[in-house]
Amino acid sequence: MNIRTLFVVAIGALALLPACTVGPDYVRPSVATPPVFKEMSGWKRAQPQDEAIRGNWWEVFNDPQLNALEEEAAGANQNVAVAEAQFRQARALVRGARAGYFPTVTAGASASRTRRPVTTGNGSTVASTVSDYALPVDVTWEVDLWGRVRRTVEASRASARSSAADLEGVRLAVRAELAQDYFQLRTLDAQRALLDATVAYYRKSLELTGNRYASGVVSRADVLQAETQLRTTESQAIDIGVQRSQLEHAIAALIGKPAASFSLPAAPLNTAPPAVPVAVPSQLLERRPDIAAAERRMAAANAQIGVAEAAYYPTVTLSGAVGFESSELAKWLTWPSRFWSIGGALSETLFDGGLRGARTEQARAAYDATVAEYRQTVLTGFQEVEDNLAALRILADEAQVQGEAVQAARQSVAVTTNQYRAGTAGYLEVLVTQTAALANERSAVDILGRRMAASVLLIKALGGGWDASRLQPGDPGEKGDSRTPGGK
Repeated sequence: MNIRTLFVVAIGALALLPACTVGPDYVRPSVATPPVFKEMSGWKRAQPQDEAIRGNWWEVFNDPQLNALEEEAAGANQNVAVAEAQFRQARALVRGARAGYFPTVTAGASASRTRRPVTTGNGSTVASTVSDYALPVDVTWEVDLWGRVRRTVEASRASARSSAADLEGVRLAVRAELAQDYFQLRTLDAQRALLDATVAYYRKSLELTGNRYASGVVSRADVLQAETQLRTTESQAIDIGVQRSQLEHAIAALIGKPAASFSLPAAPLNTAPPAVPVAVPSQLLERRPDIAAAERRMAAANAQIGVAEAAYYPTVTLSGAVGFESSELAKWLTWPSRFWSIGGALSETLFDGGLRGARTEQARAAYDATVAEYRQTVLTGFQEVEDNLAALRILADEAQVQGEAVQAARQSVAVTTNQYRAGTAGYLEVLVTQTAALANERSAVDILGRRMAASVLLIKALGGGWDASRLQPGDPGEKGDSRTPGGK
């Protein structure tokens, strides 16, 4: 076979490449998507003209301190750094897979001098010394007739995009955790402010009761009850410091700082949660990074089926070499010392004990697993949105009723205290109404904190303003239909 024939064969093989990619083409499997969220009753639905959650979603809370912390977390959180490094690793694997499209070219130089025995024509043996100087350039290329390389690149590209979505998912999780910890800390600040104010009020009650005891109007028992109530409330105020310190340390870790070098001044939570526009459920598939990552893992697993099936087909390898070779150093790099060679090889595995079948079955099973994981991720996404929609709706109603309870408790304390001063009510009645008022005040603060946390979790469940369009398009079959890939 001469050079021209081999060249024609190679060009013909290249022409066949687009039509010979084995394995199933990827199409996104269908998932059950409800038309509306169940807990949307009375909730604001996002319209095209609405200010939907985008980009810096934490800014909707209008808290400068939170904004500053979120910016610090973006560049210093170590979990984000790990995910970013893993994404760069996945992107490098794509470049490595693409290298299979090209031939491998090697070059080297060698020099040797060999002494060997040589038998002459008369039967005697003499020693002969031979020198050899070589400078070859070798080229080897495996023709991707059946799409093994293309499927490998497809799988690597999908994995890289899955890693990119995972990175966004980690960023969203870190930011949401930071916001939750921040609002929980501010809730504790509000609890502490409430308890401090109550302690001051109880001191006045203790002083009033002490004066009445000194005047002989009440017994020593009333004084002891007032002092017990004061000390108990002081203890509760001090105890809040434990959880607040832990939250402060957690925030420090999230923004990449040692706990010893970070502190937040007290600032009680006193703002209502913002309105969060919610789109239709079908848009959730494109807005959650974890769903996008699971979908790209399906695409990668589907491509691996093609890689496994390509092993059933023969391998075509083209090789060539060119260079200089001579037995004399002075003539090594001269034109007469040039050499070249070109050739091709066709190989096929005739028997492997079922290895290829096992690997193909393994690839299909791995794909089926990613489909199940994808559908479960979608279900979990719907669940999280429904959970937090319900939480916000119910907590809003609870906050309204709790506010009325707080007002009633305050009036009860005022009335009972006046009766006590007039001598028509015992201190035990004052104690009961004051305890009930404090419990209701603390419940109101706790509900506000839970509403803020639910708002953060709802934004996180909706994807935090992220969109799958940020992943660069271009994978074969990214726009899927209802057909199931992988031959299913």
